[in-house]
Amino acid sequence: MSDIQSFPQIHPARLPRHSRWLHKMCFYPVLLTQGPWIKARTPRLPEPEGVREGVLGEGPDLRVLIAGDSSAAGVGVDTQDDALSGQLTRRLARRARVDWQLVAKCGNTTPTALRQLQKAQPRPVDVAVVGLGVNDITSGATVSQWLRRTDALIDHLRGDLGAQQVYLAGIPPLWQFPVLQNPLRWTLGHQAERFDRALRQHLAARGDATWITLDMGLSEDNMAPDGFHPGPVVYAEWARAVADRIFVDRKL
Repeated sequence: MSDIQSFPQIHPARLPRHSRWLHKMCFYPVLLTQGPWIKARTPRLPEPEGVREGVLGEGPDLRVLIAGDSSAAGVGVDTQDDALSGQLTRRLARRARVDWQLVAKCGNTTPTALRQLQKAQPRPVDVAVVGLGVNDITSGATVSQWLRRTDALIDHLRGDLGAQQVYLAGIPPLWQFPVLQNPLRWTLGHQAERFDRALRQHLAARGDATWITLDMGLSEDNMAPDGFHPGPVVYAEWARAVADRIFVDRKL
């Protein structure tokens, strides 16, 4: 297996288009074997313990839904207190009475997250916070497929659940994930950059949902022991970014 340091750690979008195509073609046989190998050697962390709904804080009523995949579910920390749900709701509770619910599951793609929400039938909400996309990439979805599925999810959140604001997390920089080795690291990183750029542009064109990104690097120091999921510091920064935007949008 190739050593990570034997490949340049360059942002994938900065390589010429023809170089990216050649890279994918040359390493395709390796990707087919390296992906399952990395999956097999990566520890499977459980979803954290803790409540998945509650009410806290004082002030204007704010109904919040957190939905998505393992990152939204809080994988990488021991309890929901340290996950996105706990850190976000505590921040929001400084200025509002927060009635919150978490509907998320490991392995969710955008379509399975939508089906989970439809089955769970959560209460109507004011704000929806979504963490999805990585599993869509690893399952082989194209950008156009994923954007159509994202549209269906947003329409459900806004139409059926009444969300006035929908915040979607940008795709994390997979080329920084410690568990990944090249060439898989580079290839998934390139896909992540493409998906993230497309999501940002698509949401700007829609105008009724907001792209949220984290301005921080990912490393063994701030990620979970599996090298794939966020640690408490990353969840805290994600919660801060979302809360700050909610405060502005809702004038809290």
